[in-house]
Amino acid sequence: MPLESPVLSKVDALDARENTVVASKMTPLELRASFSLASIFALRMLGLFLILPVFVIEAAKYPGGNDPALVGLTMGLYGLTQAMLQFLYGMASDRLGRKRVIVFGLLLFALGSFVAAWAPSLTWLAIGRAVQGAGAVSAAVTALLADQTRDQVRTKSMALVGASIGLMFALSLVAAPVLVSFVGLAGLFALTGGLALLGVAVVVWWVPAEPLKHKNLPRGGLMEVLRLPALLRLNFGVFVLHAVQLAMWMAVPAMLVQAGLAREHHWWVYLPAVLGSFVVMGGTLFQMEKRGYLRAVFLTAIALAALVQAGLMLLAAGTPSVGALIVLLFVFFYGFNVLEASQPSLVSRLAPVHARGAAMGVYNTLQSLGFFAGGALGGWLVKHVGAPGLFAVCAGLMLLWLLVAWPMRVPKAA
Repeated sequence: MPLESPVLSKVDALDARENTVVASKMTPLELRASFSLASIFALRMLGLFLILPVFVIEAAKYPGGNDPALVGLTMGLYGLTQAMLQFLYGMASDRLGRKRVIVFGLLLFALGSFVAAWAPSLTWLAIGRAVQGAGAVSAAVTALLADQTRDQVRTKSMALVGASIGLMFALSLVAAPVLVSFVGLAGLFALTGGLALLGVAVVVWWVPAEPLKHKNLPRGGLMEVLRLPALLRLNFGVFVLHAVQLAMWMAVPAMLVQAGLAREHHWWVYLPAVLGSFVVMGGTLFQMEKRGYLRAVFLTAIALAALVQAGLMLLAAGTPSVGALIVLLFVFFYGFNVLEASQPSLVSRLAPVHARGAAMGVYNTLQSLGFFAGGALGGWLVKHVGAPGLFAVCAGLMLLWLLVAWPMRVPKAA
């Protein structure tokens, strides 16, 4: 057998490396799909996030708004109705087309926003939040994004969606206190409705057409995606992540006030923590994924989020400091962003192509249930066991997720 030439070996290695680099770059169509669909998430989430920093304070002005548990329930009700419909929207997008379902959901979300803007009481505010949640388009949007991107670039694409959500969150923390002083909570809900209608325009005129290769495939059902243990682990994880993320905000603002930072200055902490975490995530996640270490990064992010909850528990039991809260929130947002970018990418790669909408629907259903549980349970825990008890429960949930996620395996790119 002839010996392999060292020169040819080096050339082959260089060719393989070059092919890997080319494969990891987005095509113009993938870039258009990623930016347009990320903008839909951004417009929708900006409206939701504008409410988050001021909701607890402003809801107290409504009849019934003096009960923290009821306010938490109203804030989380959006997640409950979204959870009830998310998988139906995902399955409908497999059959009727992604873009039709997205437009319908955005119109329903806008209707709920305008109901909440008109609401004269906390009861009507809760109804508006419930109708908002019925516009459950996340599954259809992420399924369409998965349809229009290759496995090699999908984590980047999902990270772009995550970055748009994070930037909207940071923007809302700065803008919400200013806007609410001029237009009130009703004005913020009206703005949310307008942003949803703008999202409809984006779907119609900017989002690329749905790929023809997915239109004539057999369509999968709910039971098919529920039989896959790897998907079940990810579904459990997204429930825990968003329950913890929302529950935190029932206590973190009060801790910042206790640390001596006025409410109008809370963005001094949130903004650098969010933006800094994105910079660090961008410099670590994609490089580690290319080198085959996505599982290690994923599990580390869960462990970091658990440690943050334990740190917040200790701070809440004593006297919080602004510096410690900045560090803990930075670490939490880093872990959160890593998980937000990698989890939907993994779901889309693990699910059969013909059942991708159903799989994303189940995933987003558990995400929405997490929102509801975080709001409802978070308010109840703060009322009955205080902030330290809240963070203790959150830390326990994150550790449980770490145990559930430990057997995970990352699928090879197709």
